[in-house]
Amino acid sequence: MQKFGHSIREYEALRAVISSGTTVGASRRLGISQSAVSRAIANLEARLNCILFDRENGRISPTSAAVRLNSNLDNLFDVLSNISGADWAVPTQERLRLAAPPTLVQFFLQQQLASFLRLVPNRTVDLEVCSSDDLVSGLHSDRYDLAFASSDLTQSGVKVIPFLTGNAVCVMPKGHELERKKVVTSQDLDGHDMIALSRRHASRGKFDFLLRQNGAQVRIAAETATASSALEFVREGIGLTVINPFPLFLVDDDSVTIRPFQPEIRYQTNFAIPSHRPAQAIVRAFMRHLRLHLPKNRLFTRVP
Repeated sequence: MQKFGHSIREYEALRAVISSGTTVGASRRLGISQSAVSRAIANLEARLNCILFDRENGRISPTSAAVRLNSNLDNLFDVLSNISGADWAVPTQERLRLAAPPTLVQFFLQQQLASFLRLVPNRTVDLEVCSSDDLVSGLHSDRYDLAFASSDLTQSGVKVIPFLTGNAVCVMPKGHELERKKVVTSQDLDGHDMIALSRRHASRGKFDFLLRQNGAQVRIAAETATASSALEFVREGIGLTVINPFPLFLVDDDSVTIRPFQPEIRYQTNFAIPSHRPAQAIVRAFMRHLRLHLPKNRLFTRVP
């Protein structure tokens, strides 16, 4: 007969075993003995009257019931972590392995990581700067616990969690003739020198399509791999650019003029985690930290 009641320790053991893949790894993560982990899992299975792990030849793997239960526990552990504003639910030995594109690292993540580590000292962060393709392969191979990307990640094995959205802006040197416009359209760009992102960016294809659709012809003065590099070319007076405002314009930039761009090119910045295992407490804590500390800005909006 099913027994009612809840045990946080049993739920912690479930999540630790799923995350680490072994009861030995779970015991290290929780700082308790392996027998205590096994006992907590056995008690949980007895209480729920279901099998949570298949055990064969010394290996243990979660059943579909365990995966569903673990997913439903995310909100519970987020609430527990929020009590008194503390991150006590993050084990001190957990390491955050993080990956992101260079612009996001330089203009946003380094500062946020520093503030996070001041709040939760004695934790370790591994930060990798890489392309979107490397992000996906790193998540698949368990090199990263959390990644960030402004592009669409539709790969299997990756769970995408929206973080914020925004629309493209047109950035121009101070005193440019288009500065008088409140909104810059694709037709307005006709005849102007442009700094374009390289063609591997999805937004470049959308931008080229809008130009063709509206009969605008521009001269590509430079192509670059990052939005931050495009912005530097604009500051040097080489041309205009149409880019994602996040994270370059988290604060006002008086060195250039920024105008909304029409038709809209929509950007979404996402968290990405492996879908085959639960997010560790330190990953959930850092995502929560970013949501709480993102500055308010008219150019982009945090996704609830």
